[in-house]
Amino acid sequence: MNTIRAVFKYLLKKLLWLSAALILVSVILVASLKILNPPVWGWKLQRQIIPPDNYPLQIQHQWLQWDKISNNMKLAVIASEDQLFTQHSGFDFDSIMNALDANAQGKPIRGASTISQQTAKNLFLWPSKSFVRKGIEAWFTVLMELMLEKQRVLELYLNLVEFGPGIFGVEAASQQYYNKSAQQLSVSQSARLASVLPNPYRFHVNKPSPYIIKRTQWIEKQMRQLGEGTLP
Repeated sequence: MNTIRAVFKYLLKKLLWLSAALILVSVILVASLKILNPPVWGWKLQRQIIPPDNYPLQIQHQWLQWDKISNNMKLAVIASEDQLFTQHSGFDFDSIMNALDANAQGKPIRGASTISQQTAKNLFLWPSKSFVRKGIEAWFTVLMELMLEKQRVLELYLNLVEFGPGIFGVEAASQQYYNKSAQQLSVSQSARLASVLPNPYRFHVNKPSPYIIKRTQWIEKQMRQLGEGTLP
């Protein structure tokens, strides 16, 4: 009995040390984002290690600082992805509850992830769905909201999100589809880029489906209603 208790204590102590180490590492990783642009991130790394079918060999990405990104693009992703971005603390609980209700009723699953959650997912996690992954995502979301300004979170998101297979970040997307810098994106171009973000493998900027055309128009309308005062 004493031997079992000793083993249990030893394992518990090791588990506590491991947990403390993981917490410390995660805090350091998020704190570093205040001044460092990540050279690699989870989503990109996973795509390179286990690429989907017909994935391009050459990944496109170029970091663009906050003041070099068109306000139209910043507003477009807020309008399309997270209109309460500057108001919430990382989670939109009303949207989460609505999504759970819709799922319980057998309706199509609705996205409820905020820009903060999506940024945490792109940075630190991998393309899969599980309660473990969602828990880790929530932890990193909390850290980011506590340690980073909203402006920085949005800058990270715009530079990391995938706009098409192997096209990471708004600068690469702008160059690929419009042959211009993201600093020069118009309202309609920004709305079109934002319109494919729910699934850039199913939806295409350069070959918009009727749904994407309609969604682009809706985003433009939301942008006009929100205005640049919505930006962080």
